[in-house]
Amino acid sequence: MKAIRLCPLTRTFWFASIYLLLIAVSSPASAAPAGDVVKGGNDSINKIPRPDHVVIVVEENKSYTQIIGNAAAPYINALANDGALFTQSFGVTHPSQPNYLALFSGTTHGIIDDRCPLSLSGDNLATELIRKSLSFAIYSESMPSAGYTGCVSGHYFRKHNPLANWSWRNTAPPMNLPFDMFPSDYSQLPTVSIVVPNQLNDMHDGAPPPSIIRGDRWLKENLGSYVKWAATHNSLLILTWDEDDNSSDNHIPTIFVGPMVKRGIYETRVLHYHVLRTIIDMYELRPLGETIKVNSIKDIWTQ
Repeated sequence: MKAIRLCPLTRTFWFASIYLLLIAVSSPASAAPAGDVVKGGNDSINKIPRPDHVVIVVEENKSYTQIIGNAAAPYINALANDGALFTQSFGVTHPSQPNYLALFSGTTHGIIDDRCPLSLSGDNLATELIRKSLSFAIYSESMPSAGYTGCVSGHYFRKHNPLANWSWRNTAPPMNLPFDMFPSDYSQLPTVSIVVPNQLNDMHDGAPPPSIIRGDRWLKENLGSYVKWAATHNSLLILTWDEDDNSSDNHIPTIFVGPMVKRGIYETRVLHYHVLRTIIDMYELRPLGETIKVNSIKDIWTQ
């Protein structure tokens, strides 16, 4: 058989290809870091789960570094250790009210302050859930009665209750509810709930250490049993803050805890719009406002 003579360039390319093939075959697959804590991005192909219930708790005016690692918030840090902690989570703007509107409806509606009352229209998380024959409610601590429309009552402030700004908020079944109507039988919860502690218990008022301690204790006492129940009932807790204290570029803690969540520390950049888009995709709802422009959170799920 006549030998085939290769030019030097072809011969070099041929030997390099064989070398790379041998490396690929003999090299072990990359291993995940040891331990339970992992870091992730938005490039996961994991599917979005569909929890039976989601409870979102919104706290007030604390930065990431004020909460995470702070001994004054032992329960919240335990949740961060048991769930998905986002190290790059940010509020949308300042002050409080437009952040609640962003989380609820995907837009700030051009609101740049805490004015009250507002009268808003258009779609939001509640309307989209209802269109799918699903349910929603917001539970506000210290609100004096179901369907209350006043701006302030004791330590209740309407600026933290986005649902109150839509005219159909009191339709049956009622969705604008005081926190004392939060069901003790968690199977009776709506598909998605927002829980708003009052301004004493949401970490808003008081010097930072006392307000953090009080807010952490309130969360454990009022939602701790839900978190335990959720672990065996395909349900999810989302804990976030509306904004920081103007000290850290609006860098806030956000934590997801539930049986479908892969425990870890995640560097994914998260805004209120990403959280809302994730809930939208869980229940196959229509995107709202700015959520059209962002992806849902896909890298934290166990399957």
